[in-house]
Amino acid sequence: MRDSGIAFEIKPDLPFDEAVARCRAELAREGFGVLTEIDIQAKLKEKLGVDVERNLILGACHPPSAHRALQAMPEVSVLLPCNVAVAVESGQTVVRAMNPAEAMKMLGNPALDEVAAEVGAALRRVVARPPLVVAHRVLLRGGHALARGEVDQAHADVLVEDLQELPRR
Repeated sequence: MRDSGIAFEIKPDLPFDEAVARCRAELAREGFGVLTEIDIQAKLKEKLGVDVERNLILGACHPPSAHRALQAMPEVSVLLPCNVAVAVESGQTVVRAMNPAEAMKMLGNPALDEVAAEVGAALRRVVARPPLVVAHRVLLRGGHALARGEVDQAHADVLVEDLQELPRR
């Protein structure tokens, strides 16, 4: 995962629609609801008549965190909800989630730091958690992916956690 400062980013080996579905599932898993959806491709076609690759913004809200942030500083509302974007760039699917800690820095309110850190950690997990298909592939390869450096320890732990949550047959 790449941290650009303003966003957490991955380029998953998934088609666009699967990446969107995975983001929705992972957001729900972390307690977020999707309040808004903006189809950038459709809007730019409608408004400007231009063709661009697929790009969808999911406006995600974690209600308890939003409430705490608004209690600390009402004007934080202009930075809500947290955006998670799924796009296709040069044929590659890209997933980005905003880094709320960086966004909140401009407000200079220490009361927001804890909320931003918690929400940022959750969004990082949303982006970083690999799809279950990858987990199965890693285990099917004999569990040697970690030893070979194909995944780091954090991803390996998430793989195990995800597999433990699969329904038993």
